[in-house]
Amino acid sequence: MGVNKIQIHSEESAQNVGPSKIKMAYQRIGDSAMPPVFLIMGAGAQMVNWPEGFCLELAGHGLHLIRFDNRDAGLSTHFSEAPVPDFARIQSGDFSTVTYTLSDMAADTVGLMDALGYDSVHLVGASMGGMIAQTIAIEYPHRVRSLTSMMSTTGHPSVGQADFSVLAGLGSPPYDDRQAYIDWQIKSRKAIGSPKYPPVEEDIVQIAGIAWERDHDPLGMMRQAAAVIKSGDRTKQLRNVKVPTLVIHGEDDKMINVSGGRATADAIPDAELITFEGMGHDLPKPLWSEIALRIANLIHRAESLNR
Repeated sequence: MGVNKIQIHSEESAQNVGPSKIKMAYQRIGDSAMPPVFLIMGAGAQMVNWPEGFCLELAGHGLHLIRFDNRDAGLSTHFSEAPVPDFARIQSGDFSTVTYTLSDMAADTVGLMDALGYDSVHLVGASMGGMIAQTIAIEYPHRVRSLTSMMSTTGHPSVGQADFSVLAGLGSPPYDDRQAYIDWQIKSRKAIGSPKYPPVEEDIVQIAGIAWERDHDPLGMMRQAAAVIKSGDRTKQLRNVKVPTLVIHGEDDKMINVSGGRATADAIPDAELITFEGMGHDLPKPLWSEIALRIANLIHRAESLNR
C-alpha cells in the first residue's frame, strides 16, 4: 500500500478511561482491519512527536496504528491539582510528592484498549513510552501481542543513564513564550539527536509549534519523570515476559545510554536487539524505512504465532 493512500483519521478522545477515569486523546492511522499497534510516546512528548512520515511508513506494512497522548501530555487529562514533584526528596526515597507511577500509565493504556474494543494489541514504546510498554507486558501479559521497546531502559540505576554534561547545558524548557519554547526544542533536539543524521530544523519547528498549540503544561513532564523514578527497576519482572520482543536503540543516545537497551534485551527471553551507529534519542528520517520494517516483521511474525 502506498503511503499516500493510507488514511490519517481525525483526532478523537475517549472519556472515563481506565481505573483513573481520565480523558485520552488519540488518532488512528491506516486500515482498521489490520493488526492494531499502540504507539506510546516518552516523557513530555505528545502523540504528534511520532513523526507522521514514520507512522505512514509503518502503517504501509499492513498495520493499523493508534497514537495517543499519555496522561499529563497533549489533550489528555492533566493532573494540574497534584503537588509539584520535589526531586531532591524523591531522589532520597521520599515519594510523597509523586502522584502516580508507570503502572498507572500502563493501566491508562489498557483502559484505552478497552475503550476502543481491543482484547490485545502490539505495543511500540519510545523512551518513557518503552517503559510503559514494558510495564504493560509485565502486568497485563494477555493484552500484549508483541513488544517493541525503543531508546528505553529497565529502570536499573546502573544502565541507561543520561549524559548529564549534555543535558545540563539545555536548562528547563520555557513554557511562557511560544518562540522561546520552539527555540529550546531546536537546541534540545540537536543536542540529544542523532550525530550521524542531524535533525532538520524545519521539522523540529513544525512539530514544536503543533505541540505548543496543543499543550504547554510546565509541570506535566515533571510529574511523568517522577513516575519513572518511583517505579524503579523492572529487570526481574522482565525475565517473565514471553511475548515476541524487539529492542531498538541508538549507539549515540545521550538521553538514555545504549546500555539501557542492551539490558532490556538481556532481561527479556529471546528478545532481539538492534542498535544503530550514529543514532541518538530520536527517530532520524534516514532510518524510518529500516526501523518500520523491523517492527513490522516482528508484528507479522507475532500475528502468525497467534493464528
